[in-house]
Amino acid sequence: MLIKDLENIFHEVLDAVYGKEEVSSFFFLCTDAFYNISRFELALNRDLAITKAEQQVVFDALEALKNEKPIQYILGETEFYGLPFKVNENTLIPRPETEELVQLIIDCHSERSDESPLSLLDIGTGSGCIAISLAKNIKNVQVYAMDVSAKAIEKAKENTVLNDAEVAFVEGSILEETQWNLLFEDLKFDIIVSNPPYVRNLEKTEIQNNVLNNEPHLALFVEDDNPLIFYRAITKFAREKLKENGQLFFEINEYLGQETKALVESLEFKSVEIIKDMFGKDRMLKAVFVKSKK
Repeated sequence: MLIKDLENIFHEVLDAVYGKEEVSSFFFLCTDAFYNISRFELALNRDLAITKAEQQVVFDALEALKNEKPIQYILGETEFYGLPFKVNENTLIPRPETEELVQLIIDCHSERSDESPLSLLDIGTGSGCIAISLAKNIKNVQVYAMDVSAKAIEKAKENTVLNDAEVAFVEGSILEETQWNLLFEDLKFDIIVSNPPYVRNLEKTEIQNNVLNNEPHLALFVEDDNPLIFYRAITKFAREKLKENGQLFFEINEYLGQETKALVESLEFKSVEIIKDMFGKDRMLKAVFVKSKK
């Protein structure tokens, strides 16, 4: 089969679901991943072909795309902050907004002398994309990453090897306050960051089917009557485990920015700031821990 004929089949089957531009992107990702044929090579030679034996894998991918399975799960990998990451159904697919959170943290420490080491904890690490990206881009930093899912940590460990990064992983639930000292003993951190579950059940109608039916709900959703449950727990944890003038960073629900800010301020954090993402939505929060003088 000629590759150009396969491309036509992709458009015939998928354009009505995704649109022509996105289907083109899927097609070129598949030909690159399965056959090591780049978009540039295809442009130069429209008569490239694959054998019948080679066709099954791409038609399996086509069927999965038709059923709205994310391309990242089909290929088992994605890119985040210029780095490759393995992903599966146990990890969220990293998103561009989260890259902005990583950039914010890097910018906050870009002028720091590399002679003074930092300790950093990523809570709810998933694929490890935040922790690993920060480990690769901040000088002299010791990175820890926590997740409740053993399977997510397994994938995150693969990603540390893939990216030649050093991250210490901890399995546990941030909601279990009795575990905090057991898991982290006498550790104190300069930075705590989290992109916790924050989508309320009432917002599920805004979520696309490929996300709703495939990505782990454990990492996405919270109950409508207690949507800030993770932010409260993490902020309380940070109050105990951050060093003086340590920084707390969150990715937040765009609809709950002011509520999240009020919560963090109520737990005695200072300089609490909401930061908008590239789309102008309330998406990040930054705060500083200053010990009470009382």
